[in-house]
Amino acid sequence: MRKLSRLVAGAVTMATAAALVAGTVGTASAAPNDPPKGVAPKAFDIVAVGSNTTQYVLDALAQKYDAGIGTRHSAAHPYVYSWDAVPLGTSASVVTHIKPKAGCATIVRPNGSGAGVKALDTTQVIKSGGVSYPCVDFARSSGGRKPTDPKFGPGGIAFVAFARDAMTWATRSAAKGGSDAPKSLNLKQLQGIFSCKITNWKQVGGKNGAIKVYLPQPGSGTLSSWEKFMNITTLGSCVSQAPEENEGGYKGFNSPNAIFAYSIGAYVAQKYHSAGCHSTPTGTQNKFGCNVTGVLQLNPITGISPLTTAKVPTINPKFPSNFWRTVYNVVPYTVGTSDHISKKLEGMLGKNGFLCKSGTAKAIIKNYGFVPYAFCGITS
Repeated sequence: MRKLSRLVAGAVTMATAAALVAGTVGTASAAPNDPPKGVAPKAFDIVAVGSNTTQYVLDALAQKYDAGIGTRHSAAHPYVYSWDAVPLGTSASVVTHIKPKAGCATIVRPNGSGAGVKALDTTQVIKSGGVSYPCVDFARSSGGRKPTDPKFGPGGIAFVAFARDAMTWATRSAAKGGSDAPKSLNLKQLQGIFSCKITNWKQVGGKNGAIKVYLPQPGSGTLSSWEKFMNITTLGSCVSQAPEENEGGYKGFNSPNAIFAYSIGAYVAQKYHSAGCHSTPTGTQNKFGCNVTGVLQLNPITGISPLTTAKVPTINPKFPSNFWRTVYNVVPYTVGTSDHISKKLEGMLGKNGFLCKSGTAKAIIKNYGFVPYAFCGITS
């Protein structure tokens, strides 16, 4: 169950966002969840949906980007809004609805990368002032392009590289009761577990205990990334997809036999840069998201820790390369530009845009656990 506040404060100035905080639920976020109450994105604004993994870093980046626009807000200077994957106080199994922009039809809130890409590809188009605008402008995706996605060409979509992340396996921490798993696993062992061929921890050097395998909800980019790492195309009968991705509070995790796949970047942001979910963040903590690591800890692969040894760790740059991934923003394919990103989105997402070039943006990306990417803005 999610008890954290989500937002994009992007469509309001910093002062307005602060004024609205008094009316929000007393959770970790210092700003309203999603677009602030009573504020609907205008037709010309930029709206994103999709990935759980990158929702909070996009929230923070959107807020900073929009603060630079301030009172110039107009069709020429649109604000950025990012609807989170799941709203305040609900679980992944609860279907909720959003109206992406003023004048748009109500849609099922896209929960995850796949749902975000689908919402982008099938988006409604509305008119304002004689100009046509999409209701969804781009999608957040923590997974790369899949064979079933629309093509990279006219009428299709472009995956725009954003940042780097890595993934590992998680189990109940020693502080919360421990696990029957061994201290480290290798790729072959993980593939055996997640393909349901290895079913007891003693088969991989752990204690005698029937393994309980968990993966994120269908459509998750974190799910598709892990499936690729595990070289599996169809999940076995041993796998439960009840949990929301990158959250350790699911009741099934409070077991010595549970195993789950987790974004290392998301874990770093939650555990080391965020307040508790019923606390107000300090001035040095992230405004968006909170510590939902719950009972879980991250574990090594082939003996290599997923985290550095620093007091405030980062993703270990020596972590096995085959467990790294690029996270993306996905846009409609534009014919008339060299990178196939529209001019409207170029200033935010392109290789010379805010996300890729701004020192402030790079600092935000690091604070939310991810690694700035040398190929940010490249499309595929």
